[in-house]
Amino acid sequence: MKILVLNSGSSSLKYQLFEMPNESPLCSGLVDRIGLDNATLTHKLYVNGSEEVFKIQQEIKDHEAGLLAVTDLLIDAKKGVLSDMDEVKAIGHRVVHGGEQFASTTLITEEVKNKIEELFALAPLHNPPNLIGITVAESVFPLAKQVAVFDTAFHQTMPPRAFRSAIPKEMYSQMGIRAYGFHGSSHQYVSRKATEYLKIPESKIITIHLGNGSSMTAIKGGKSIDHSMGLGPMGGLVMGTRSGDIDPSIIFHLINERGFTSKEVNDILNKKSGLLGLCGFSDMRDVKQAIKDGKEDASLAYELYAYRIQKYIGTFTAALNGLDAIIFTAGIGENDSDMRAAVCQNMEFFGIYLDQEKNSKRSSDIREINTKGAKVKILIIPTNEELEIGQQTYELVKG
Repeated sequence: MKILVLNSGSSSLKYQLFEMPNESPLCSGLVDRIGLDNATLTHKLYVNGSEEVFKIQQEIKDHEAGLLAVTDLLIDAKKGVLSDMDEVKAIGHRVVHGGEQFASTTLITEEVKNKIEELFALAPLHNPPNLIGITVAESVFPLAKQVAVFDTAFHQTMPPRAFRSAIPKEMYSQMGIRAYGFHGSSHQYVSRKATEYLKIPESKIITIHLGNGSSMTAIKGGKSIDHSMGLGPMGGLVMGTRSGDIDPSIIFHLINERGFTSKEVNDILNKKSGLLGLCGFSDMRDVKQAIKDGKEDASLAYELYAYRIQKYIGTFTAALNGLDAIIFTAGIGENDSDMRAAVCQNMEFFGIYLDQEKNSKRSSDIREINTKGAKVKILIIPTNEELEIGQQTYELVKG
């Protein structure tokens, strides 16, 4: 069974086509920097154990344009793997916010789409492109089953002390205001791989997903017990354009004393803050180049980004009452050795000791970068949210 997985991020679109149930990838790709002048589409074709890469630079103004470019590639005579779109039997869509309505993988209906739209306000950068992906996929693949895999589902195991806020209880019982957690497919995938690697029953793990959006999860025995994000994917760590944790007094000061509207403040915190707000660049690669160019704002942004991660390591180690491993994953976590070093410095009290030589090496495999004999393992585990989504989609539709 051929299953296509679509993962629409805030500024990117990842995709993979799998032959299930053997989990063989037929092709994969990434539409990166959507909406920017230098958008790129990288398409990888897997044939007889070899990989062929095609890189295309073109204007991709939004997620719809990105998805249409991808579907053109899938049936391209030289770069594609399909002779007909009807070969795809199911499409698994990453959907960021499922609220309390969706605690598991779900077949998409009009009612499901309406509920995803109702949750736009809680994930304004993600649920809209997620829904666009679903709508375009329905028209391009009319015979395929459309499946939603929710980021929030993995975090439904968090206890009330972790997901509730100290506000009037009616706001939870009647309005559903609580912490939901995000990047669930990634945290679930890498934590399972870590558990298999560590071979420790009831292992205590902190997964650190660092990309344009970033989050951390405290995981005990394979279950999420706490998470850095809350009601929506704006809180927690510093991100590309999102502020992360912020004193709520700042919001009221901007509205009541400085004349901003609530919509303007929401736009600032979601789209104009984070790395972008601190130094003018939302992409970590651009931030690092600015540091090389001597930009002090960029250096501060980099330092602040790492410091927030360190604070959450301390918080989650307390929540877990111990720590077996920390896991770096996603674009920045897997590829930025300098950021990993910045996070792990001055963390000896927690048993975290980084081996600089191991950290500097590159590999696509799971690997340890801690010093020999260190109490806490430091692991780099490449995430594969698409495979996790593909597996869950297959289990739902296989009949």
